[in-house]
Amino acid sequence: MTLHINRRTFLQASATMGLTAPLIAPRLVRAASPNGKLQHACIGVMGMMGVADRKSLASHPQIDIVALCDVDENFLSAAAKEHPGAKTFVDWRQMIAEAGDKFDSVNVTVPDHMHAAIAMTAMHAGKHVWTQKPMCHDIAEVRALTQTAAKMGVVTQLGTQHASGMGDRMAVEFMKQKVLGKAKRLILCSNRPGAIDAYRLVGPRPAHGEKPPAHLHWDLWLGTAPQRAYSPGIYHPVKWRAWQDFGTGWSGDIGCHIFNAPWKGLGLSAPKSVIAEVQESWKNNPARRADTWPQADHITWIFPGNEYTGGEDLTVEWFDGTIYPPKEIQALNPSENYPAESFMMVAENGALLLPHTSGPQLLPAEKYRAYPRPKLPPQNHWHNFVDACLGKIDAPESPFSIAGPMSEVVVMGTVAIRRPGVKLEWDSPAMRFTNDEAANKLLKRTYRPGWEVEGL
Repeated sequence: MTLHINRRTFLQASATMGLTAPLIAPRLVRAASPNGKLQHACIGVMGMMGVADRKSLASHPQIDIVALCDVDENFLSAAAKEHPGAKTFVDWRQMIAEAGDKFDSVNVTVPDHMHAAIAMTAMHAGKHVWTQKPMCHDIAEVRALTQTAAKMGVVTQLGTQHASGMGDRMAVEFMKQKVLGKAKRLILCSNRPGAIDAYRLVGPRPAHGEKPPAHLHWDLWLGTAPQRAYSPGIYHPVKWRAWQDFGTGWSGDIGCHIFNAPWKGLGLSAPKSVIAEVQESWKNNPARRADTWPQADHITWIFPGNEYTGGEDLTVEWFDGTIYPPKEIQALNPSENYPAESFMMVAENGALLLPHTSGPQLLPAEKYRAYPRPKLPPQNHWHNFVDACLGKIDAPESPFSIAGPMSEVVVMGTVAIRRPGVKLEWDSPAMRFTNDEAANKLLKRTYRPGWEVEGL
């Protein structure tokens, strides 16, 4: 089935079918349910995060899962057994058009290349939106979603669940309190053992594809991406992140998690420039460079100074794969092994180390051992979103207004990766690089015919 739905056609369909979804639904539950619960639709229902998002949202006492959508019918049927009253769909466009009056919010837990199209259509339909990280595949998509969320007045949340964790929130408080004085340098890394194996794609795509299995709607899985043949084991369901058409590589996948605390704690804004160093074997292989992401890279942004840096520009560096943080940075860590996934702020009076999913450490430990840790109430990222939709709290932890500008910076790194060694000067208001037109061509993709979405 091929459906092309933009805002105008959605409204026409709504009028024809008697749907009542408003254009703006700011935290007022329109729910068809008389019990006052949030009526929610899950788009992408299985896989690690599909299960996590669906089950974590469903665990809130004031939510009903009323619709499920997945392009894989095996995934869909498995999830449907856990939500027997939910309507099921393989095409999210059909779900919004035919059942839009039955739900108030959606979660978008699908490959990166489809985040923007689904989230934009849902917001135009007045739906609150939870979107997995990275927020979008391209910078232009991120900017468009951020602006649309503000215009529509809907509740939004980026799926950086650790942003609601105690560790990230304590680190943010330490930075806001300026415990260590002005920040001088930031080091972010994801050198997770074994992660490189998921990106072990050393050649071009298979020369010949296969007929997709009957349970997988391959054309719907491709969505906005260019047409290509199905091939088992390298796209759906696990390795799509390694391909440029679908994913954003390792930095795009984990970058939003690691960037969260320093972005919020240091009040960062758009950077002045970005440059990337990449894996040499990828850099020197035209076929790989055209199709896949490298298995290792080092990205450097220069941010303008602010009150947390004493007015001085701030250098922020990302390391992943087999490119590791400098030895002088690792030496600041008091334990034997430097955390494989972490954030380190070097400041004038010490350093702050935040291992991913753990608690912050003020260094040197002897100096700050007695420093009081912030007292914060526990918080659940998924429930935080539901509570915001229900109007119980003013805003969730990572709304697009905050997570959008941060996501732009993360996917800016994927542009730099494809222009290795070139220092790209960024003009944020104009949303363009001032010195490299080849990089500007990577800010926005052209969607496959029939998959255009208004506003993108």
